Amino acid sequence: MRKLIFGLVFAILPAIGLAAGVAVPLDPMEPDHTNKESLQRGAALFTNYCMGCHSMEYARYKRVSDDLEVPAQLFEENLIFTGAKIGELMKNSMNKDMAADWFGAPPPDLTLETRVRGESWVYSYLRGFYKDETRPLGVNNAVFDLVGMPHVMVDLQGLCAVKPNIGVDASVEPLSGNINNGDVCPEYAIEGSMSGAEFDQAMWDLTNFMSYMGDPVKVERERLGIFVLIFVVIFFIFAYLLNREYWKDVH
Repeated sequence: MRKLIFGLVFAILPAIGLAAGVAVPLDPMEPDHTNKESLQRGAALFTNYCMGCHSMEYARYKRVSDDLEVPAQLFEENLIFTGAKIGELMKNSMNKDMAADWFGAPPPDLTLETRVRGESWVYSYLRGFYKDETRPLGVNNAVFDLVGMPHVMVDLQGLCAVKPNIGVDASVEPLSGNINNGDVCPEYAIEGSMSGAEFDQAMWDLTNFMSYMGDPVKVERERLGIFVLIFVVIFFIFAYLLNREYWKDVH
C-alpha cells in the first residue's frame, strides 16, 4: 500500500510542475452573455478573422443567429463566407493536412476554447502578440510562448515592437496624473487602425462571443436555476412539516 501511495505521488508531481511552469499573468475578463450587441460584434470578428483557419463545428449558424437576434437572411449574407447554409455546422474549408504543413499542426476547433483555457486566457492571448524575428511567422505571444499562429488582426491592433504588458495593472501617478501601462503595447512596430482601448474592447467582444459559444445556454440555465431553488425551498418546507407529522405519531 505504501509503495502504491509513493508511486501515485511521483506520477502526479511532474504534472503539477508542468502546470506551474506554464502559468503566466493574465488580464481578467468577465463575460456577459446578455450583451447582445457585444456578442454580435464578436461574431462578426470571429467569422471575418478566425474562421479562415478555425472552426466551431459543435455549433450551428442558425442557433447563433437566433440567440444573437440576427435575422437569418442577414446572418447568411454577411457572416457566412463558405457557401454553407444557415442550418449547417460552423465548419471551415481549410484542409487539415495542408494546415499542418503551414503551421506545424492543424488549427484547433474553438467551440470549447474558453471552457478549456478560460476567458481571461483567451482575452490576454488575443492581445499578446508582438514582433519576434526569430520566429518563422515573425511574431510571438506573451501568453503562449513560441506560438505558431500568425497575428491575423495586425491591421486592427498593429504590431507591438516589444513584449506587451499583459497581466500588469494600469496605475496613475499621483503627481503627474500619467497612466502607466494603460496600453498593453508600449511601442508599436506597425500601427493599426484601432487605438489600444478600441482593440481591447474588440477583443473583449470576441472573447465574449467565444465564451457564449462554449456555453450557449448559460443565461437560460441561470434563469431556470432561480426557479429550481425556489421550488426546493418550498418543497423543503412541506417535507419538513410532513416529516414532523409522521414522527409525532411515533412518539
